[in-house]
Parts: sequence; structure tokens; C-alpha cells
Amino acid sequence: MSSDNGSLVEARGVDKVFKRGSEEIHVLGGLDLTVPQGEFLALMGPSGSGKSTLLNLMGGLDRPTKGTVEVAGQRIDNLSERRLATWRSRHVGLVFQFYNLLPVLSAERNVELPLLLTKLSKKERRQQVATALSVVGLDHRNRHYPRQLSGGEQQRVGIARALVTDPTLLLCDEPTGDLDRKSGDGVLDLLETLNRKQGKTIVMVTHDPHAAARASRTLYLDKGRLTTEPVE
Repeated sequence: MSSDNGSLVEARGVDKVFKRGSEEIHVLGGLDLTVPQGEFLALMGPSGSGKSTLLNLMGGLDRPTKGTVEVAGQRIDNLSERRLATWRSRHVGLVFQFYNLLPVLSAERNVELPLLLTKLSKKERRQQVATALSVVGLDHRNRHYPRQLSGGEQQRVGIARALVTDPTLLLCDEPTGDLDRKSGDGVLDLLETLNRKQGKTIVMVTHDPHAAARASRTLYLDKGRLTTEPVE
């Protein structure tokens, strides 16, 4: 379900403080963010500005020090670890810069991994894997291992793995950061298609203005707060 006002993500008054020994590192401070359902949002900012931290908070991979995070009408900052893991498996698809594929598994087995946490039968899992690989244009490479795939193809497998559970929210952390321009453009084409034709809500962290230009909105993170203006 989504919030009544059409927003999918609502973060309010979010602080995030990391402790390193006796030192406190303030990464996010009093941050507010609304992501409407069906938006393709790019997050930009200098290294260390907290972009990945914010992404992790939206995905339930981390918790705010203060403030609330609500996704699809569910407050996730106060869920138990067990309930959070269940929620995450249903609602969040994660795409990483370095693919995070298991080299000993074929493309289809890598894509199947999130489904092993569900109650689906083997046949149902295979059907969903086939659909996800077809969506990213790799159904003909389903038996290939990561070492037999190009970087762009590996990232497409990563996207298929993120999609296989039909998540509410797709979170991409530098999805083109390890790719050449041509392969990166192919991945961005795919993300745009998922957003425009399938209505997927996507939040993408990127350093690349070329990648951010594909999004429907870009926000910049600076000193723990969001702005609509590029950070100098």
C-alpha cells in the first residue's frame, strides 16, 4: 500500500550519527525527504555527504539516530530486525555498483537468491526468474556464469535479481559507476524503462551528472541536508 498523499517514501527529521571511538560523526541532520510513487529520483553530492547512508535508511538496511522513515505506509525505523527483514524482502530491490554476484552461480541462480527466502515452489521461482531475466534482456544468457558476462550484462543480472520479487522500491547505489559509458547507458535505458513503463519507483545515488539527467528529479546532499541546487 502507499501513503494517502501518493508518496511512497516519507523521511522526517532524520539524523544519522556514527561513532568512531569517542568521536561522533554527524552524517545527516534534520533531513526531510518525500519520494512520490512512480518517481525516478537521483541523489548527488560529494563523497561522504551521506548519499549511501540515506539510501540504506530507505531500504531498512540501517536505522536513523533520530527521526522517522516511512515506506509504502509502513514506519520501518522502529520495526524489529525480524519484521524488518521480512518487510525488506517484499518491498525493496537493491542494485549495487559492483554487482555482488556469486561467481559460482549461473545468472539464473544469482537472480533466484532472494526468492529462496519466500514460500514459492521451485516451479514458481523458475517462472519469476525467467520473467526477470527477460525484462533485462538476458533470458538467452541465463546459464552463463558472471565470468562469462560483460560488466553491463552482470549489472543487468543484478537488476534482475533486484526485480525478481517485484519490489515496491528499487534502490540503486552508483549502478553505472563501474561501467564504461556505452554499458552504463544501457543500464540507464533499462532503469528508465522500468520507471516509465512499469511504474517502478527508483532512487539512484550517483556521482555522474550524465546518469542523473535520466532521472525525473535530482536532489543534492550537502552537510547532511538536501537541496535542489548543485553543491559547489
